Amino acid sequence: MLNVVRAELVKLRRPSLSLSTFAAVIFVTSLVTSLLFLLVDSPEGNGERGIKIGRDVLSLPSGASLSFSNSAGLLGIVALCIFAAQTAQEYTYGTLRNLLVRQPARMKILIGKLAAMKLFAIAMVTLSAGLAIALSYLLAGVKDISTTAWSTPDARDAALRGFINVLIATIGYGIFGMILGLLFRSPISAISIGVIWNLIIEGLLSAFVKNIDRYFPGQLLSVVAQGGSEKISYQYALFTSYAFLLVGLIVVAFLFKRRDVAN
Repeated sequence: MLNVVRAELVKLRRPSLSLSTFAAVIFVTSLVTSLLFLLVDSPEGNGERGIKIGRDVLSLPSGASLSFSNSAGLLGIVALCIFAAQTAQEYTYGTLRNLLVRQPARMKILIGKLAAMKLFAIAMVTLSAGLAIALSYLLAGVKDISTTAWSTPDARDAALRGFINVLIATIGYGIFGMILGLLFRSPISAISIGVIWNLIIEGLLSAFVKNIDRYFPGQLLSVVAQGGSEKISYQYALFTSYAFLLVGLIVVAFLFKRRDVAN
């Protein structure tokens, strides 16, 4: 299985993929962090869905990593696209047949690919965390926001918790993309359906149907990234979202073993 992981990492390190992905991560993180700090005095709000996050909140120990947590949803979409594309394109390009010649055990290929893409997700989240915190210090000085509490042990604990939560959520989004890639066996179909579902369908239904967001994996993963919410506890969001993903993985793993390798 280690050979599968190494082979997948070679694909993920290609400049055409890795550089474009990291550029997207830098853009998303910079955008969310800039809006959070530069619009701190805006009556329209500076957080997700128009929420107003004031100087008092940004001055707390968690203020340095707050923009990083707010970036989790968009980071998740990036991970979803990468996981879906890297999985589905094996069918599109016909390379899965060649992989099975070298490694006939299909589950080893699937687990190895997932492990490699998790490592790639860790690199994405690490880059985003470092950039978000660096920009937070820079923009806090521009907007006269106190950073005294950001150097305390509580701030470091908050940053570590935020990193773990965002990483869990990002990998969850990625697994969702992998499920779609194995299900539809087409990168375009898997990515488009995944993005439309997470950004449009879940959001619209959650806005108009009370408490339905408790049963949507994308909404629950967003709650995980935030460390919980007033409506949904962190534990419920974590276990329920990953239960959905586990069921999805079992289904597509069965299909992966049984279906023909051609698309």
